[in-house]
Amino acid sequence: MTGKELREALRAGKRVYGTMIVSPSPRWIDVIGQLNIDFVFIDTEHIAIDRHQLSWMCHGYAGKGLVPVVRIPEPDPYQACMAMDAGAQGIVAPYIENVGEVKGLRGAVKTRPIKGQKLMDYLDGKRPFEPELEEYVKKYNENHVLIVNIESQSAIDRLGEIVSVPGLDAVLIGPHDLSCNLGVPEQYDHPLFKEAVEKILKTARMAGVGAGIHVFYNDSVRWETEWAGKGANLILHSGDINRFAQVMYDDINTLRKQLDGSSAGNAESVNI
Repeated sequence: MTGKELREALRAGKRVYGTMIVSPSPRWIDVIGQLNIDFVFIDTEHIAIDRHQLSWMCHGYAGKGLVPVVRIPEPDPYQACMAMDAGAQGIVAPYIENVGEVKGLRGAVKTRPIKGQKLMDYLDGKRPFEPELEEYVKKYNENHVLIVNIESQSAIDRLGEIVSVPGLDAVLIGPHDLSCNLGVPEQYDHPLFKEAVEKILKTARMAGVGAGIHVFYNDSVRWETEWAGKGANLILHSGDINRFAQVMYDDINTLRKQLDGSSAGNAESVNI
């Protein structure tokens, strides 16, 4: 899949599938390439991945036909440009709460390489690009995907305006931060959290924008199936570090119980 195909699928309401990858091991590319997914989500907000590692990861996964989607550390157009220069085809910007942030990111992701006052005039609708430049910019950015994280009540309150920004392809719910912002930390079955998720999904899909939630908590497949039934078409399932930790935790506890008769750990899952 290409960035253009991912973008068009998201807007058309078709489901796309991916997982979070944070390991910079070159061996990982061949393994992930066999998973029947469409994109990889590379997180540089919470994970220490440098520009050199990020670049080869992006180019390596793109070579396998997987769209490299990178979450940048902050909703900064310059950070977005750096990730795009490294080879990212998609950008996820964290903790978006207003239209101004999305417009700035649109400039970085969808109207490269234009900058400065000319870009500001274009984004504000004051001055269109010249016909030849308009066509050039469209072609230059045809494989670029813009996604923003919705992680707070403030973002939900302004969501109608946010999803109306031209060039936005999808919204992605950050469940941990959203649950904390709503005052029900990690209570993903709480009515307040579920109501917020449903509202986000419905608002985005009605605007013709893709929508999803990064499900990494217990019983993830059940939750992802439920959210897909509510309109989610950006299916971001778990991640390499999450799955490794949980499977190893379960296996070691099983071995301890069967071989030594010792009790399992107190927690039901590993906190990542």
